[in-house]
Amino acid sequence: MHPRLLIVGTVPYNTKSTSRAFDAYFHNFEKENIAQIFSNTKKPCKGHCGTLYQITDHRMLKRWLGKSIQTGVIYNYDELENEWTDTDLELSSEAAKTAYKIGRKHTPLTHLIRGVLWRKRFWCTNKLNKWLDEFNPDCVFLAFSDDYFIPKIAMYVAKRYNIPIVSCIGDDYYFNGEKTINPLYHLYKHTYRKLIDRVLKWPGSAIYISDKIRDKYNSEFGLDGETVYLSSSISRKPFSVINAQNPVITYFGNIRMGRNNSLSDIGYALKEINSGYQLEVYSNEQDERFIEVFKNNPGVVFCGSVPYSQVQKRMSESDITVIVEGFEEKDINLSRYSLSTKAADALSSGASILTYGSLESGIIDYMRSTGASMVCNSKDKLEDAIKQLISDEKMQRRFYDKAIEVTEKNHNRRASCTVSEGVINKAINKMKAVEKKDE
Repeated sequence: MHPRLLIVGTVPYNTKSTSRAFDAYFHNFEKENIAQIFSNTKKPCKGHCGTLYQITDHRMLKRWLGKSIQTGVIYNYDELENEWTDTDLELSSEAAKTAYKIGRKHTPLTHLIRGVLWRKRFWCTNKLNKWLDEFNPDCVFLAFSDDYFIPKIAMYVAKRYNIPIVSCIGDDYYFNGEKTINPLYHLYKHTYRKLIDRVLKWPGSAIYISDKIRDKYNSEFGLDGETVYLSSSISRKPFSVINAQNPVITYFGNIRMGRNNSLSDIGYALKEINSGYQLEVYSNEQDERFIEVFKNNPGVVFCGSVPYSQVQKRMSESDITVIVEGFEEKDINLSRYSLSTKAADALSSGASILTYGSLESGIIDYMRSTGASMVCNSKDKLEDAIKQLISDEKMQRRFYDKAIEVTEKNHNRRASCTVSEGVINKAINKMKAVEKKDE
């Protein structure tokens, strides 16, 4: 049996779509030994969590305005749907939808406003404490966020039960800074760093998405965390040569952080090569500010959101699957350590991989290091890179074989679970040893 682990994060953990990255950490856990506190407005689906506790901004605001309302909702495994249903539970009013739309922009002002909203601790109720007591966690697993309230909840639980915090760090929210004279930004960054200082000084450890970010945080905070590469459930298709006449070229994922512009570059390059070539872009994005770049681009078809089962199917049908990052400094700062599930999915799929972006971005540099992808870091060289990938059958085979090797080495679920479980158990045992010594 595994220890009782409480995940504290923004998005509810499940195995099939959003937050499925956690499957590399918790695949072997019994569902009765995993619980989660989350703040997303959507209803979770069946995953590895036996029980989940939802606290949202919307309910917090109603409570702050004097409404008599429960800020927390409990979900138990048996009452959940098998598939993620992408519906907003509470956002029936236009005012609420507008507020959440503004909040998604993650500006210093929205962070500070949310900080004020959550400071009242309307989330800390008898209902929550009873739910926590019934679960009785051995460890907190903090899915790092750039908001205040997720780390604060993690600290509350850790102190209440005197248990360690294992932080999951995939993005550099702490060190990454903007060059700005905006006083709100500096206020937010100063108060955020003070909070994270307290979190990372609390007994525990960390799990990282890459060696690059691991070395930085371990060194700065005296941690002994380990890298756990993400895994994929996509089945590798047999090797096949790219269909040069009508290739299926796909992208799946987030189109923010300059990725939309990079995808648009690829679309134009494809049309220069062959008027019939197109890039299919699949994304949950609904904000027209990010989608509109594709509207006059004949080389890109924006296909919108599809279930993860369809992502798996379409990726297995792809000749080429694409990984991109933005080139602007602000985008690079946000993606410097990023790896995400896209690398694991692409390497596991059996499709040829086209990677395009700055080598300063974590996933671009990583894909270059694998030797399993055509990597291009210059718009001027993009057309030639695509032509070479489509025409060179020996290169396609070499990339395919290398992807098998890299997947087995780095994106092996068994190995990832072993490392993550080792980090968690070590943190728990170390804290128990300290407690015993103090008795």
